[in-house]
Amino acid sequence: MKDLPKGSKKLLNAWAFYDWANSVYSLVIASAIFPIFYGAITIIKDKDGKILDDTVEFLGFSFNNDSLISYVTALAFLVVSVISPFLSGISDYIGNKKSFLKFFCYLGAFSTIGLYWFSLEFLWFGLLCYFLALIGFWASLVFYNSYLPDIAFPHQQDKISAKGFSMGYIGSVILLVICLGMILNYESFGFENEGMPTRMSFVLTGVWWIAFSQYTYYYLPKGNKGTGLTKDILFNGFRELKMIWNAMQHQLRLKRYLVAFFTYSMAVQTIMIIATYFGIEELDWGEQNSTTGLIISILLIQLVAIAGATLTSRLALKIGNIKVLIYLNLFWIAICIYAYFITTPQQFYVAAGSVGLIMGGIQALSRSTYSKMIPSNTLDTASYFSFYDVSEKIGIVIGMVLYGVVAQLTGSVRNAIIFLVIFFIAGVFLLLRVPKEEVIV
Repeated sequence: MKDLPKGSKKLLNAWAFYDWANSVYSLVIASAIFPIFYGAITIIKDKDGKILDDTVEFLGFSFNNDSLISYVTALAFLVVSVISPFLSGISDYIGNKKSFLKFFCYLGAFSTIGLYWFSLEFLWFGLLCYFLALIGFWASLVFYNSYLPDIAFPHQQDKISAKGFSMGYIGSVILLVICLGMILNYESFGFENEGMPTRMSFVLTGVWWIAFSQYTYYYLPKGNKGTGLTKDILFNGFRELKMIWNAMQHQLRLKRYLVAFFTYSMAVQTIMIIATYFGIEELDWGEQNSTTGLIISILLIQLVAIAGATLTSRLALKIGNIKVLIYLNLFWIAICIYAYFITTPQQFYVAAGSVGLIMGGIQALSRSTYSKMIPSNTLDTASYFSFYDVSEKIGIVIGMVLYGVVAQLTGSVRNAIIFLVIFFIAGVFLLLRVPKEEVIV
């Protein structure tokens, strides 16, 4: 098939549709059903719902269950941060960006299906599947994000980036509702208990991811024209990074924005990952079904985020991307302070709605802001985006390790959440230092 021209509606929609395909992982696995499933397996409660024991034995050591999953998460993000610049440099060099996107998509999807067999008896296998699924998801985003300046002109990028996130929220909500229906009405589906439909949710997530991504692969170009393999190809990715890092020293606006993004993204991503675990252990659900309550909260976040991403994109057109990002960071500060004091499901719903309003907006706008700052004549966009993604991943590693250590030492994550306020405050000051126009130094 002949490649579609840059900026064509069909090409833009095909690119955005990958968000529809892969966002089910971030919702069902990272945010909703798997955290609840993991908590049910690793936490022992009394008949009133009070936690009696939340320690897990793994590799001969005892871990707080939250700490264990946070350390595995941090390790996976560390791996992604190491391999993504290497792989993105290779993909641009030999011109097969789409092949890398497919590989990590399938790695993530099949590993997600493998979570069907997650159990304490074979904890190593379950955590390995969780580990590989996370790597597959985030590594695929390196190549997906790097397509944005290739397929869209600067004036299109904010809108199509927001559309991608919105499609992801809609698709993931649809699958989550299907999975929730199976879990809550398991007898109607022929299951003996809610455990089996929960495990089937992992299978459905992997199948959805693989099936719907095919539309994206059909229309996306292979990648920028490469120069072929050479004997030093293994080191080319690092040379690309060094070259881009040197270039950034003369691009003050891009450099300062990347530092600001690293700082506030660390807090944003950590909160998004730990939100459900926080709800499981820190709230008094009383007679209310915690599983239903948590999934309702997550659905609320997703639905509000659709509007949030669209409104943020429109506001950015009026007052500018950087100003909007500053306001979003200030909003995050208020949410963190509020979350520190919540104890009831109703308060959690308020926090969830607030998070949803700005979560999609800050993600979509951060991505498109960086895309527009990349020099217009750049061919190796994947290498530029590897800097973006590495910044995000290293920030998550720091955030998750911090979360794990606090949970292990204090038994509560409230102190970790309030500590993240520091990074949002720093993010505001760093964004204020980003020049309005590119400055060559």
